Amino acid sequence: MNDQATSQPTASDDNKLIAERREKLAALRREGVAFPNDFKPGHHAAELQRRHGEESNETLEPQAIAVSVAGRLMLKRVMGKASFGTLQDATGRIQLFIARDNVGEAVYAAFKHWDLGDILGAEGTLFRTKTGELSVKVTTLRLLTKSLRPLPDKFHGMTDQEQKYRQRYVDLITDDDARARFAARSKTLSAIRHFMVEHHFMEVETPMLHPIPGGANAKPFVTHHNALDQEMFLRIAPELYLKRLIVGGFERVFEINRSFRNEGISVRHNPEFTMMEFYAAYWNHHDLMDFTEQVLRHAARIATGSANVSYAGKPVHLDQPFARLTVRQSLVAHAGLSDAEAGDAQVLRARLKAAGEEAPAHWKLPELQFGLFEAAVEHQLWQPTFIIDYPVEVSPLARASDADPSVTERFELFITGREVANGFSELNDPEDQAARFQAQAANKEAGDEEAMYYDADYIRALEYGMPPTGGCGIGIDRLAMLLTDSPSIRDVILFPALRREA
Repeated sequence: MNDQATSQPTASDDNKLIAERREKLAALRREGVAFPNDFKPGHHAAELQRRHGEESNETLEPQAIAVSVAGRLMLKRVMGKASFGTLQDATGRIQLFIARDNVGEAVYAAFKHWDLGDILGAEGTLFRTKTGELSVKVTTLRLLTKSLRPLPDKFHGMTDQEQKYRQRYVDLITDDDARARFAARSKTLSAIRHFMVEHHFMEVETPMLHPIPGGANAKPFVTHHNALDQEMFLRIAPELYLKRLIVGGFERVFEINRSFRNEGISVRHNPEFTMMEFYAAYWNHHDLMDFTEQVLRHAARIATGSANVSYAGKPVHLDQPFARLTVRQSLVAHAGLSDAEAGDAQVLRARLKAAGEEAPAHWKLPELQFGLFEAAVEHQLWQPTFIIDYPVEVSPLARASDADPSVTERFELFITGREVANGFSELNDPEDQAARFQAQAANKEAGDEEAMYYDADYIRALEYGMPPTGGCGIGIDRLAMLLTDSPSIRDVILFPALRREA
């Protein structure tokens, strides 16, 4: 018995195997059409398994249920007058039983020389083998696409993690978990989109090329528009355009968007990433927090079947009310400070220094509290926790609190020690916003590459009047990491940013 399923080529044999496959392709070209395009599969593996997976052969075979399937040849066992193959399509796998008497001498002889990775089309009838596996008794078999490169070893797959990211197409062919992970991501996006529409939000599209980057403190990618002969920036956030739409009279808008930030790459950061931003007139940050809980809970249930998920072996309870703490309260709850110490600038400076952070001399109490939160608390927030009351200095687009003008009506949501969402009551006072833009522009002049530009058109829009508004951004990639138990953001991005191959 020639069992190709257990005799995969090693990397050192690749060039020889590719050459052999090219020779087979050349022979196919001489015989006629090498890549036919006229086979239409009528069934998928998962559908057949669902409909007939429980039927016995005594029930199944007499029905002579005709099926046609297509997919990639993943396993192959060649015997004397009959052989087996396993076909993989987008939904799963199904076994083929290929007998010489059923398909003919020529096709059977050709099948013996086809390779793992080839894409086949098969027609036949369903039956169950003696070992109990649902199979197709093939009557017609065709080679639709000749694979020129050997698949990785069946038992080990792709073992190089960077190669998985770089050759995602091979990763998806050979790794069931990878396919399931990206299917779950797709379900997450669909669930969020449907949830937003059901709650009367209108989906919109805003520019990806911006004349002025805005909506976040981040370093942009810069390009040049030839026809306009001007510098342009890939968007770092859609925020300012979405709020222009609130000014225009659309009271609830959202956008699932790709944004770009010319910053570092890590397990939590990719320069190109996906966010969902939404804005609602007459909402404040409390309304946003309530709704964000609902969005995440719904997405988890659709993507995983439960609002209780597990990440890195530890439970995450999305079904329970999310905790809400001010920055100051978080220092007491998670950094071991008393309430008095959390309000003492000298204590905070000392604690920051002990954590290896040197606080700038101009930092006031709210900034010191926020600095220590980032250094000592953020990574501890495993269960969903909203942190609220952020300093004005680090929230240039958020509305200041009426009760304490030094902080804003802003929150960030942390889960498993990572920021997943950021939202706030929007600043709709055009004069206050202009002053904050000017302060940001001064910081940029002083060398802060992530500080915002002054956006005169956005100020003009606010001068027409924006109703009280709440807005929030949810990091889709980090949410996908959580819902698929993935340790790196690259695991949930189909084609992450990588250094060019040599």
